[in-house]
Amino acid sequence: MRLAFAFLYLIHLLPIKVIHAIAKPVGWLCYYLVKPRRKVGHINLAHCYPELSEAERTRILKQHFYHMACLILEYGVCWYSKAERLQQLVRYVDKHHLDAVLERGDKVIFLYPHFTAFEMAVYKLNQDVPLISMYGHQKNAALDEQILKGRHRYNNVFLVARQEGLRGLIRMMRKRPDAPFLYLPDQDFGRKDSVFVNFFGIPTATITGLSRIAQMTGAKIIPAIPTRLDDGTFELRFYPEWEQFPSEDAIADTQRMNDFIEARIREQPAQYFWLHKRFKTRPEGEKNWY
Repeated sequence: MRLAFAFLYLIHLLPIKVIHAIAKPVGWLCYYLVKPRRKVGHINLAHCYPELSEAERTRILKQHFYHMACLILEYGVCWYSKAERLQQLVRYVDKHHLDAVLERGDKVIFLYPHFTAFEMAVYKLNQDVPLISMYGHQKNAALDEQILKGRHRYNNVFLVARQEGLRGLIRMMRKRPDAPFLYLPDQDFGRKDSVFVNFFGIPTATITGLSRIAQMTGAKIIPAIPTRLDDGTFELRFYPEWEQFPSEDAIADTQRMNDFIEARIREQPAQYFWLHKRFKTRPEGEKNWY
């Protein structure tokens, strides 16, 4: 693991376009060598994009492996580069949506789905905005130490251990109302606390946390989507505050969240995190896809 960190340190000395150029063969190799994740990606795309040919879905998945390789190599930039470099690499779009809510003194939940530029964008954002985030410790001690060191590099993040659960999060949001909660709810967390709502037309186990946390804290929802651009830079786009959210129907709120995420994925399918077993939890009586 120490050798991997040393490699990432050396990588960060290179221009970002060179780093992305290195990611192309790395992603290509990983596509062919990491068979279990390749299989997961093919299954996910086959169900989400049945209208595409197998060749078209394969093209998206190969591009996705490239973007995942970029994500891994970019950790060197996130962890070791000067803050000014990230300021130059990442630009905000429509950040006034966030600023207006914070200026009112309202709490904020960032709806921040798993797109592959999420680390680079959030390292820039955390320089300018305090953030609350939940953290699950890594099994590898050295990796856990490095990730935590990276998270705290601007002394502007407030981590809540996953073991503390919802109560710990609510306490932190009340303690630091000026710090938006960075929320990534678009994974399969199992049957507990989940409901089945559509995602790409598929009944998908989805936690209702966005609606529940907003209801308990009065926080406003500001979606934010990161994108890796062809010129080697990054964009973090903020969307308008959601009106009439939460409603009295947590299931309808959760469907609204999935619909929004799906729409953003369709805009840049290769950059969404397809290697996660998003559809592992199936309705009763339906067999496992993976």
